[in-house]
Amino acid sequence: MVFNSLEFFIFLPIVFVLYWFVFNKALKGQNSLLLVASYVFYGLWDWRFLSLILLSTIVDYFVGIRIYDSGDSLKRKSWLWVSVIFNVGLLGFFKYFNFFVDSWIDFSSFLGYDIQSPWMLHIILPVGISFYTFQTMSYSFDVYYKKLQPTTDFLSFAAFVSFFPQLVAGPIERASNLLSQITNKRTFDYHQTVSGLKLILWGLFKKVVIADSIGPIVDDIFANHTDYPASTLILGVTLFSFQVYGDFSGYSDIAIGTAKLFGIELMSNFKFPNFSRNVAEYWQRWHVSLSTWFRHYVYIPLGGSRVSQLKSVRNICIIFLISGFWHGANWTFVFWGGFHALAFIPVFLMGRNTIYKDSVVGQNTFFPSLIEIGQVLLTFGIVTFSRIFFRSESITDAFSFITRIFTNFSYAPFTHPMGYRMIDYYILIVLFVLYEYRIRKDERAPFKFKSKIVRFFAYAVAILGMLLFYDDQIDRSFIYFQF
Repeated sequence: MVFNSLEFFIFLPIVFVLYWFVFNKALKGQNSLLLVASYVFYGLWDWRFLSLILLSTIVDYFVGIRIYDSGDSLKRKSWLWVSVIFNVGLLGFFKYFNFFVDSWIDFSSFLGYDIQSPWMLHIILPVGISFYTFQTMSYSFDVYYKKLQPTTDFLSFAAFVSFFPQLVAGPIERASNLLSQITNKRTFDYHQTVSGLKLILWGLFKKVVIADSIGPIVDDIFANHTDYPASTLILGVTLFSFQVYGDFSGYSDIAIGTAKLFGIELMSNFKFPNFSRNVAEYWQRWHVSLSTWFRHYVYIPLGGSRVSQLKSVRNICIIFLISGFWHGANWTFVFWGGFHALAFIPVFLMGRNTIYKDSVVGQNTFFPSLIEIGQVLLTFGIVTFSRIFFRSESITDAFSFITRIFTNFSYAPFTHPMGYRMIDYYILIVLFVLYEYRIRKDERAPFKFKSKIVRFFAYAVAILGMLLFYDDQIDRSFIYFQF
């Protein structure tokens, strides 16, 4: 089941009514309904993989207790490794098994050996496995580092692992935030519910109007990049930047808004990354839950920035390469991660990786300075260029795309079968950017206006936009489902 489907718009009100009017009398009732609803939500995609979620839940539930009860440090570390090996092994088998076999065959062919492997398997990638395995592992890590005590309430822990709003594409929550809320009874809050509905509307707008509408153009340009001039290729990758942002941040907004309907606050996952002034700030604003996970559980244990500068650079490279590989079993993602490492390191060496941590572009004025505009455009250009690797099917395709940009440069903005509609998309993107700049200081208040008239006009525009741009002929699944 996906958020932008008719099934979900039937499912959500039913669960909401049952949650607040039938199962609201006790914590056990609330969590029982959340657990059942989450398993139904996931099972409608493929019920067979519910066993993986349940198995991951059981393993980390008991691992957390064993880590806490073990007085010996060696035993505690051994139990932690049980969680790591199990979850990484689960993820590795379903997501990376064929990748490693393929890479081994390719490497052998490079050395002159023709190998036909019998080990290739037809493996279906379970939706959300990259997210819920990281979430359950974070629980084991936090118990190991004594940042929280393990729960002995299996029902609450199972609801934490499978919580349906963020089960398949995040945010990747830490137990200290999400589990602590699930283990306490929730009470209905009108303002929280209204805030959640606004985020759901905004997320759907970004998904339907921004991501889905430009998706077919992006798909065509990348699939047939050898047929188009450089200007069209630049347009294609720029549109892809807005597509993947609208798609993934839209999902996160819907997830956060849906969680609010059930009295639960999830962490922010996107904080207007398109207005970042350097690559470091971009990663503080893009997919925040994943960046935070890697910082807490990989970067800091490696020594973070407390070690020598050379080792810090090594740690940065490790984080970005792993992050790239997390996104998919393809060398394109490894290149994408490596590219961001190379872009991040100069910012780090100049000591400018945290200077924008607590501010936004145009912090004290409505209009940004020329320097800020230049910084934002440069950062957006770097990030957008890197997405050629992210979007391409192979390394060969990515370099072919880049080569054509630099060797076949000509200006032909409407050289595309849908060229007659391009001006519509230019206007749409410009208006979207201007609106996001207007609301840039609070990612949780997309319709925050003092005037009720202006506010309801914004609601109307969002709804009308979805009605106008909705196309039932295109694939409406979310991009990050494949990760």
